[in-house]
Amino acid sequence: MYDLPIVDNTPAQRSKKPEWLKVRLPMGENYRNVRGIVDEFKLHTICQSGSCPNMGECWGAGTATFMILGNVCTRSSSFCAVKTGRPNEYDEDEPRRVAEAIWLMKVKHAVITSVNRDELKDRGAEIWYQTVRAVKERSPETTIETLIPDVKANWEALDRMISAGQEVVSHNMETVQSLYRKVRPQAKYERSLEQIQRTKAFGKRTKSGIMVGLGETQDEVFRIMDDLAAHGCDILTIGQYLQPTKMHLEVAEFVHPDVFAAYKEEGLRRGLSYVESGPLVRSSYHAERHV
Repeated sequence: MYDLPIVDNTPAQRSKKPEWLKVRLPMGENYRNVRGIVDEFKLHTICQSGSCPNMGECWGAGTATFMILGNVCTRSSSFCAVKTGRPNEYDEDEPRRVAEAIWLMKVKHAVITSVNRDELKDRGAEIWYQTVRAVKERSPETTIETLIPDVKANWEALDRMISAGQEVVSHNMETVQSLYRKVRPQAKYERSLEQIQRTKAFGKRTKSGIMVGLGETQDEVFRIMDDLAAHGCDILTIGQYLQPTKMHLEVAEFVHPDVFAAYKEEGLRRGLSYVESGPLVRSSYHAERHV
């Protein structure tokens, strides 16, 4: 156990963010260019749907994380800002539009994610495959990370999702095991670990992400690091949970930056190849470094 700074996390203090969580408003020519391309091609980004605090920085650098298969999720997670409901039919032209947008943005590394589509027999695997292939054909020098959802043990769908040529495959654990019923009620801790293990066995560079500040202990964070390393995870991102709306889970703790630094050190010590850990870190933050 690390002897680390204690933050005042009383309810009154949790109502306002500490200084290290304040970010600049989006602005600049690159930001406007990315926004224009996203709007022109009628695309969704997790940057917008997930209320990411790094949108200004990433879009200002000319990068965005594209979200395919619509912007309505079949899961109801108590931490996530993406809308929940019954999605519309997916757009078969979406792979081409995503590929065209990535080519226009001239990005060297693209990140693609999606909502959960549990109502689809293949969990959306075919659109996943076609999107990655379209990007590779349009921009052959672009490397790709796919942040894929839980396939609910449909391992045939998983193989199709990850067989299109992407360099990194990510699947987020999101939180420690004891908080799964509260944070990810429709997911299973062991099943997500198995999905990562199968992805590694397929030959892919594997990645996952967790949030802290939900009420977990340091020992529980260390345990998920061990579990991920044991199941073949290469890269881990750790970031502060921020409450999207009053309808979502409240923040239990604002974790001090020194704790994030200690988590990075500990993750590397426990066998992970790369750890990105900080208050504003999100799954696709600095993703180009993870290839």
